[in-house]
Amino acid sequence: MNDSWFDSSRPEYTRREFLRRMGAASALTLAGGAPVLRAEGSVDHPPARADACILLWMAGGMASAETFDPKSYVPYKIGTPVEEIYSTFPAINTSVDGLQISSGLPEIASIMDRGTLIRSHVQPDLGSILHSRHQYHWHTGYVPPQTVAAPHIGAWMAKVLGPQNSVMPPFINIGQRLEGIGESEEMKAFTTGGFFGSEFAPFNLPYPEKAAEAVRPPEGMGPDRFGRRYRALKKMLQHSPNGEGLSDYHKESMLRSLDAAHRLLGSPKRKAFDLTSEDPDKLKAYDTGRFGRGCLLARRLVEEGARFVEVSTEYVPFKHWDTHENGHKTYERLHSEIDRPIATLIKDLEASGMLDRTLVIVASEFSRDMMMEGAPGSKAKDQSRAKTDVIKEMKHYGLHRHFTGGSSVAMFGGGINKGMLYGRTADERPCVAVENPVSIEDLHATIYTAMGISPKTEFDIERRPFYATKDGKGRAVMDLFL
Repeated sequence: MNDSWFDSSRPEYTRREFLRRMGAASALTLAGGAPVLRAEGSVDHPPARADACILLWMAGGMASAETFDPKSYVPYKIGTPVEEIYSTFPAINTSVDGLQISSGLPEIASIMDRGTLIRSHVQPDLGSILHSRHQYHWHTGYVPPQTVAAPHIGAWMAKVLGPQNSVMPPFINIGQRLEGIGESEEMKAFTTGGFFGSEFAPFNLPYPEKAAEAVRPPEGMGPDRFGRRYRALKKMLQHSPNGEGLSDYHKESMLRSLDAAHRLLGSPKRKAFDLTSEDPDKLKAYDTGRFGRGCLLARRLVEEGARFVEVSTEYVPFKHWDTHENGHKTYERLHSEIDRPIATLIKDLEASGMLDRTLVIVASEFSRDMMMEGAPGSKAKDQSRAKTDVIKEMKHYGLHRHFTGGSSVAMFGGGINKGMLYGRTADERPCVAVENPVSIEDLHATIYTAMGISPKTEFDIERRPFYATKDGKGRAVMDLFL
């Protein structure tokens, strides 16, 4: 792909510019023809180890030193030099001998023998470290903006693998609002089916407790009325001028999306969206908040045939994992919100026999450090809200700056090794990956390989190849598999 559209050294590159170019790219793509699978038959797809994938997205930059990669612990004390602080939580033992994670995550600690912990995931320095840009990169495998609308990793699975159940949406996004929050337009840029079209876009459920409402037919709208609306929309799309920016392929994709929605509204499978039908004790085990309820909903949807489900703690600027100040207190809350639901999800999938064929990933767009923005040598602007050399109050105690030199990813099920630690970051600052670094391209290749998709899978878009991993060069980390 041509990356000349963006020069990361340009200081004038802004969110406004990002949106302008993404809008132009999306319009260009939708005006084109259908994506055509290239080299069909010549790409050897690996045998699938998993049939479904659940991505648990720690949106906003989860600090590894406060979660999965604890360093030396320094307790809160006014007057402590900031440069001496690595972790604000002590480490605790896990179910794997010699492996420790941060206190506050005892339930996750108890299930680490079911999966693999990668401590050497690295992200590139994109010049200006914006969450939306790094989240776009992580979710699509491509640095924005692109000259085409890059599909989300979930859209790739929906397109290449198809649905497991023709009624269930193959790609479902839980917990992330796309309206009414900061950077909402930037979030929309990658939460799409991209050039694959509407039928491979995510079914968005920002509030899991309200998911049942999203699949309940509107009052008074029976099959006949829905059928009339469907036929009217089909006629409108078929006779709309090309100038409206939609190709025939994308018109048909929209109609297939509508048809799929119609099938779901009339199917008993829609009961999977209703959390009130869950056993009350089980609901209580998950219900630590919106993220916990999202984990329960993900389990129920995968049980009914969803192919890819993302559950987000939700990205909102300067909230949740986006800790530019008061990091320690915020992480106390976040630990309690994610610990029991993640562990319960893994144990429930294991008990039902589904974990072996379900790949569960816990990841974030980058890590955080008290002192460093980006990685060694980065010229990125320091975005901390709590600039100080020493701890003067509690809001200074925590991880504030974005760090791309080394982050953690936990993976469970789907043929992944059990009780394994992969990669290492330095114990002293800068805490960069010093052993077995794993890039986004290679992590995606590993995920695709687990799902039975070749990282070299390519489609012709506007007479140019577009690959599942950038330029088809992602290499699966085979040591991670059983």
